[in-house]
Amino acid sequence: MGASRSLGRKFRWLWAAYAVSTFGTWLAFDAFALIAILVLHAGPTAVSMLAAAGLAVGAAVALPLGPWVEFRRKRPVMVAMDLARFAALLSIPAAFAFGLLSFVQLLLVSVVVAAADIAFTAASGAYLKSLVPPRDLLAANGRFEGTNWTAAMLGPPLGTAAIGLVGPVMSVVANAVSFLLSAVGIRAIGGDEPVPVRTGEPVRLRAGDLLDGWRYILGNAALRPLFFNSVLFNSLIMATSPLLAVLMIGHLGFAPWQYGLAFAVPCVGGLIGSRLARRLVTRFGRHRVLLVSGVLRACWSLPLALIGPGTTGLLFVMAVELGLITCCAVFNPVFATHRLDRTPPDRVVRTLSAWSVTGKATIAAVTGLWGLLAGVAGTRTAIAIAGLIVLATPLLLPRHDQAPLREKEPAPNVS
Repeated sequence: MGASRSLGRKFRWLWAAYAVSTFGTWLAFDAFALIAILVLHAGPTAVSMLAAAGLAVGAAVALPLGPWVEFRRKRPVMVAMDLARFAALLSIPAAFAFGLLSFVQLLLVSVVVAAADIAFTAASGAYLKSLVPPRDLLAANGRFEGTNWTAAMLGPPLGTAAIGLVGPVMSVVANAVSFLLSAVGIRAIGGDEPVPVRTGEPVRLRAGDLLDGWRYILGNAALRPLFFNSVLFNSLIMATSPLLAVLMIGHLGFAPWQYGLAFAVPCVGGLIGSRLARRLVTRFGRHRVLLVSGVLRACWSLPLALIGPGTTGLLFVMAVELGLITCCAVFNPVFATHRLDRTPPDRVVRTLSAWSVTGKATIAAVTGLWGLLAGVAGTRTAIAIAGLIVLATPLLLPRHDQAPLREKEPAPNVS
């Protein structure tokens, strides 16, 4: 059975819903920042605050959602989060049409979307684990990873073209509609989903539940190093993204379309890596692939501090990003599968919520810190320091192979 193995009708609906919402999200990539700049004439400080505050406050709002979602049916939660994102995003073009759009509204919508993202991601991870047999989790995560990189390759160029042709809010409209279509797709999955039950006590939100996800992660020898590795790596990569934009567009004179091209074309590496992941695991084993790809993905950030002008500089960025994205696309589905395997079904939502909340809050904090560092030490120096720290992230990868959590394999519910 190769990569084309069928995972059933229900998975196909889930995959289709993921594809349409992911494409919509990438279509609206940096849309809030562009609206703040082009419509509200916000300065760089306000735009940075919008990005950081939306993530940080959204993570705080999402904090109690993890234990609440854990003991609810996951599909209705996923549909509700899609509809919440649809309604929140649609308020932006509505306010724009009546001349009422404000910076505060952009901030509030970014908070709602960030919180809904965390709740949806946690619920969908738990639902995927119940939907797909353990032997097929890597194949499923590989398809999600390939879809994500396809959307990353196509979405931003089309979104920026749409902004140029029909105005700055149209990509937000498309993103809102994508969440509505995602909700329809998830609803179409159908079938019965049992209500998860907390054993021994009534189902209610307890204060201690807010920390259950972190307690499980930090107490699990297989997840703890991956937790610190992924949070640190992702926050440093995201923190250098606006600095690369400043360096390439502001200092080196690249046009915006060249900047977009520099990061869109290498996304083909995401397709290559996501398709290689399962084959590599079959041949070399999950732990070895996780460790080697985790080491290799750390090698590409430091050279970005050496970007030069002109065509040579553009090709250099593409080559470095191609290497980074390919390694990440191998690592990500293997990591996601390992995380699900190591988490019991009644802790998946709380664990993924804690992971997402920590990740988004850390990205917000590190992005703000690296902006200050760039102001003091210079943009290239800040990128180089981030690259040096990224080189150390493999030290946080698990050194020893550990068997997946043993649990009864559910009866196949896919064809």
